[in-house]
Amino acid sequence: MTTTTLDLTAKNTQTVSAYVKSGQPYVWLTAAAISVCFIITVALLFLTAARGMPHFWPADVLKAEYAEPGQAAIPLLVELVSEEEVSTARLKSAGAKLDDSVPFHTRDLVKVANRDLLGADFRYLLDEWIVNRSYPEDVVVLERAEWGNFHGFIAEVKQDGKIVASGAEAWAAYQPLQVRANQLREKLHAIEDGDIGPINAGLEKVRLDGRRLALEGKTKESAPEAYAALDIRKAEFDARYEKVRIELAALKAEMKRDALVLKAVDGTVKELDLSQIIRAYRPNEMGLLAKIGTYFSKLWEFVAADPREANTEGGIFPAIFGTVMMVMLMSVFVTPFGILAALYLREYAKQGPVTQMIRIAVNNLAGVPSIVYGMFGLGFFVYFMGGNIDRLFYEESLPAPTFGTPGILWASLTLAILTLPVVIVATEEGLARIPRSIREASLSLGATKAETLWKIVLPMASPAMMTGLILAIARAAGEVAPLMLVGVVKLAPSLPLDSIFPFVHLERKFMHLGFHIYDVGFQSPNVEAARPLVYATSFLLVLVIILLNISAIRIRNRLREKYKALEG
Repeated sequence: MTTTTLDLTAKNTQTVSAYVKSGQPYVWLTAAAISVCFIITVALLFLTAARGMPHFWPADVLKAEYAEPGQAAIPLLVELVSEEEVSTARLKSAGAKLDDSVPFHTRDLVKVANRDLLGADFRYLLDEWIVNRSYPEDVVVLERAEWGNFHGFIAEVKQDGKIVASGAEAWAAYQPLQVRANQLREKLHAIEDGDIGPINAGLEKVRLDGRRLALEGKTKESAPEAYAALDIRKAEFDARYEKVRIELAALKAEMKRDALVLKAVDGTVKELDLSQIIRAYRPNEMGLLAKIGTYFSKLWEFVAADPREANTEGGIFPAIFGTVMMVMLMSVFVTPFGILAALYLREYAKQGPVTQMIRIAVNNLAGVPSIVYGMFGLGFFVYFMGGNIDRLFYEESLPAPTFGTPGILWASLTLAILTLPVVIVATEEGLARIPRSIREASLSLGATKAETLWKIVLPMASPAMMTGLILAIARAAGEVAPLMLVGVVKLAPSLPLDSIFPFVHLERKFMHLGFHIYDVGFQSPNVEAARPLVYATSFLLVLVIILLNISAIRIRNRLREKYKALEG
């Protein structure tokens, strides 16, 4: 009996040992790790989407009274944002008069809007003190260019100061007028962006050309023709500006023709020009399809419009544009330098202690805090390189800097240096995997070493290069700390790419999604309004990184398929 048990134990031990040696446990362990990472990523996306995307839904507006014991009832017209259970002791410490027999109470976070009248957009109210609840269909939510939303009722519609509709007819009369106001606003922005910008750029160019002549020692007496040409150019731009100014003045006057007389829930009357209103809707009378349409309209505005109200309203298009453009420029800079460095270390450098020390240094650079790269970029790129470029090529602009100030060029170069070790290591590993026999076969057929590297080795290593670029994009797109020193700003008046010659303006500052999240989340004066935008912007940043990575991965897969036969 004992012998049989020992035999079974030995057999089981051998079976387990064989199973472990087969490598199957490690396969399952790796699969489990990948599954956990995938689940965490999906959960992150779901969390940010669930916290941010409902912000754009046109919520119903509650009309009620807030009846706090011992005080007069306060009329309310609010959106219910969230609710939470709060202990009685905590509420009493804040001054609420409550009975200790109930340990917990429900507290609602409501959006009261009407910031210009009430001083704040959001308030915390006890749910049990909100009484006489109703949802009247004629409640109007107005999204304004300034002072946030307005909750109230339309009393009158005016044109040129005369009442054209009131009461129940006001809403129907207002809607076509708002369409007209929106069209005029779009036309106004098109003129400001398409005409005023080039005119201002032209006038600035004339000024700088005049200063350049003065720096060269030329006066109106010694170079009358040059100064006369500048005067002619200036007169042309002044004439164009005057024409545009008159057109803008006419548009602004036309936009102020129509107005709404609004009544708040407490009876306060307020008159608004339609030029101040971005969007208006009646959420309580809207059906599901109408709410879905409004939801996607607001979502599109968030993606495609410029920010307003300290970045807590409007859109984030400049931040999306700046993030993508910076990543593209970074990729252009880091890829050739990373490939050349890896090519030298693997193919040309003599393998020895010095080369090994260089590899160790490259690996250690990947662990340097990003803020250190930001300090390096500020000192070397901005102050040294940018300052010298200004002194050599933009002397007429001094002391105002052109390249001697943070901008998207220096931000891209800084992040290129930050991600350079990743590209070098990935490329060198790809070069090491190419069989030596392929190199020898190419050389034996008469190809030079340079031709072998250029036409055989590098194409076969291109999937590894793309892997390094993918890792570089994933890290660079989310960096914030170094960008705060070398180019990113809270609000950029102009994009780095526009229709003004030379079209690409690498000296300009830019907006970035990562910094936008930091700014809205930690620097915004309106915390409750900013919170959902932080989640929505985070969700969008993750999507942008995923899309950039998917594009690079598709290119890598095509290259891998193309050169699979040679590897075999």
